[in-house]
Amino acid sequence: MHSANDVLAHILNLLEKQITKVTIDTWFSDATAVALKQDCFIIRTTSPFKKQVIDSRYGDMVRAILQELFSADMGFMVLVGDELDSLDSLEEDEVPSDKDEEYYTFEDFVVGSSNRFAHAAALAVATNPAQTYNPLFIYGGSGLGKTHLIKAIAHTMRRDRPDFRVIYIKGDDFINELIKDLSNQKMEEFHNKYRMADLLLLDDIQFIAGKEQTQIEFFHTFNALYDANKQIVITSDRPPKELYSLHSRLQTRFEWGLLADIQPPDYETRIAIIKKKAERSNIEIPDNLIQYIANNVTANIRQLEGIVLRTKACRELLQEEITMDTINQAIRDILKENPGMKPTASIIISEVCKYYGVAPDLIKSSNRRKDVLLPRQVASYIMRQLTDLSLPEIGKELGGQHYSTIINSIDRITEKMKTDPLLENVVKDLISNISET
Repeated sequence: MHSANDVLAHILNLLEKQITKVTIDTWFSDATAVALKQDCFIIRTTSPFKKQVIDSRYGDMVRAILQELFSADMGFMVLVGDELDSLDSLEEDEVPSDKDEEYYTFEDFVVGSSNRFAHAAALAVATNPAQTYNPLFIYGGSGLGKTHLIKAIAHTMRRDRPDFRVIYIKGDDFINELIKDLSNQKMEEFHNKYRMADLLLLDDIQFIAGKEQTQIEFFHTFNALYDANKQIVITSDRPPKELYSLHSRLQTRFEWGLLADIQPPDYETRIAIIKKKAERSNIEIPDNLIQYIANNVTANIRQLEGIVLRTKACRELLQEEITMDTINQAIRDILKENPGMKPTASIIISEVCKYYGVAPDLIKSSNRRKDVLLPRQVASYIMRQLTDLSLPEIGKELGGQHYSTIINSIDRITEKMKTDPLLENVVKDLISNISET
């Protein structure tokens, strides 16, 4: 774990890039780290004059460094003399917690045969981090509870080990933060933030697959944390070996620890989930209607939550009794968003463009640049694989391409995939991601 002393040392190291070492020695040489408290880092100095100078001249610099380090606005307090007694009124907590974590707890997680193993593994990690299951890799389809478990670990750690440095981040946010810090030449801060963690929780790691620079950075971050015996927890929509565009060295490292999958909930678990959500939403749903919901909605937990929320809205907004008609309407609304439905052409185009960094309007144009042509051909291939669109209809979705051009695009991608493993993996990953959208 990292103490307040570690944070002070980190701050002074970065201040040397902004002010001279002589200045730092003059004002900070006898400063001591006191504590990391609720949204605040606290130091102590030896005289009121030094306190005034540190506050007025360098306070903003220190707060900027803290913001980069903790990805949150942190206060900075300088104490002197008897002011140390004022600490008693502050609640301890090293880093601001995610407000979601008050909801995503182990107590609120409904355990059944489909998720019992993953739940037990997550609880073991939260109780004894970096002792046995490191890394912990939880995988399963969308809406099955992966995020609930990973945030429950964060909640437990922040509650029971307030001196631990806990970082939770989603895969796409990790990418965006890396891009931002690269462009702003702040990679040292980026490295220090993630490599100083006691617990790193990365949700939906499938998003970094195929992102070369991001994978390199995460590889080194993983190694630094693992070598320092710090806990790593990762979630994904599929196991490491099926993340086709992920570096093999990362796949191997993810398999060093424990792999735990989550399956769709069985009937009994669905019943328990509906009852739990209804109780939390403060509504009563008759048992026969709960059974009806459990029999008709089987895909994931998110759908069950949606039905309970829609039922509550009907009860409160329309002042209607909860009847079979109410439930059927809620189910119909949910099934309109059924993830089992075939993806639309616009979703496929959007995901392909997002991966290749190309504007959708560009691949719908007649532009034949290589960086535009390849995404257009990949989109044609995936539309043929995942939709019922005819060749002319695919051409229309791509800006009026002739069906013969679509045939040629599909044939070219089919042949390229036979000799280009990287392209094959990219297409497989895109298909997997689009199917989960």
